[in-house]
Amino acid sequence: MDALLLARIQFAANISFHILFPTITIALGWVLLYFRLQSNRTGDAGWMQAYRFWVKVFALSFGLGVVSGITMSFQFGTNWPGFMEKVGNIAGPLLGYEVLTAFFLEAGFLGIMLFGATRVSTRVHTLATFLVAFGTTLSAFWILVLNSWMHTPVGFEMRDGVAFATDWMAIIFNPSMPYRLVHTLIASGLTVAFLLAGISALRWLWNDKSLGIRKSMRTGVYLGAALIPVQIIVGDMHGLNTLEHQPAKVAAMEANWETGPNVPLVLFALPDEETRQNNFEIAIPDGASWILKHSADGVVPGLNDYVSDDGAILHPPVAPVFFGFRIMVGIGILMLLVSWKVAYTLYKKGEPSRWEAYVLVGTTFSGWVATLAGWYVTEIGRQPWIVTGIVDTASAASTHPVPILGLSLATYLTIYVALLAAYIGTLWHLAKTAANSDEAKELDAGQFKGAVARALS
Repeated sequence: MDALLLARIQFAANISFHILFPTITIALGWVLLYFRLQSNRTGDAGWMQAYRFWVKVFALSFGLGVVSGITMSFQFGTNWPGFMEKVGNIAGPLLGYEVLTAFFLEAGFLGIMLFGATRVSTRVHTLATFLVAFGTTLSAFWILVLNSWMHTPVGFEMRDGVAFATDWMAIIFNPSMPYRLVHTLIASGLTVAFLLAGISALRWLWNDKSLGIRKSMRTGVYLGAALIPVQIIVGDMHGLNTLEHQPAKVAAMEANWETGPNVPLVLFALPDEETRQNNFEIAIPDGASWILKHSADGVVPGLNDYVSDDGAILHPPVAPVFFGFRIMVGIGILMLLVSWKVAYTLYKKGEPSRWEAYVLVGTTFSGWVATLAGWYVTEIGRQPWIVTGIVDTASAASTHPVPILGLSLATYLTIYVALLAAYIGTLWHLAKTAANSDEAKELDAGQFKGAVARALS
């Protein structure tokens, strides 16, 4: 492998590991606020049981997210100096805003949220939970502003090869930002919904039938069932926005080689960039034209439009974008079917069947898979640019020797695999400990009332 490819893989490895944890903390903060408010409103001990367990998961995820985020940001200077050299006047302030607003807010109130439930008033503890949840979302906002601007850059001018901001409002609210922000926030909500449902189902299979576990499971299942239809609609809107501003990415997502009408929706194929065709294609006639243009005669861009006269490829690699998009959509359909089926069972019977509980356990980390697949579609689909039309990937990379990049990449991967295994193992340990706790063995409210009635009689 050459140095450029190794640098790209290294950054992809770093961001892939990092994104797992903000994807949890962004939505989990709001779920914890919901648990806290429900406890305040009803006085039901089950809500605080749920809060006490899931705030530990939040703390674990937050810690790994912060550490991995710092490591990732270092690479702007080590592996990608051309990025900050050319667009640092815009990227630097946006990253600074994220630290000054979101990170300080999270760090300032996290301690109260984690340890203050019995040390401060209910009102102060609720406020701290809200501020931490708001901080995680604000952090996502600034990061996605920068990322979206890299896809659809506006509000700047180039002077001697360096970008200078001319309109910060245009930069912040760039054309793709609203769609990418909403799509990502809902993805976080779905990730947390299935994490809640999956771990709760695991504890339920371990015979933990406490009030807290029932409330956590219901919250996760109902949240997933409510969000997945919204995500489908938002995803379609995001796709249409991408078609307008990044047609080559859409062409790669659809593995469509020739621009024209009546373009089929390719369900499966093996795209071949050398022969510029799809092998073993299974497609729905006119499907892509209907989805993207809402008409069978709608013209869909083709990849062959993005090859220069000298044969240079100006579109992203087709296979990873094509398959990444289908993995994301496939996981979304699975989420829809699972959440709606289990939600119906919970509504009718109050608890899932054992096979439904096993399915929930199996989909615990489905949100991670969908998020990573979608992220790869987004980021690989931007190639060959880091900032569309301004900074190409090759010119932004450093000139480190291949052995140095290979060694650092191997080190990163080893550490990340170990940390990910430790994270999942810790979740397992927390769930097992909670399932064997005194709270899990307590009678639920209905059983308690029945036991009291029998004792009095």
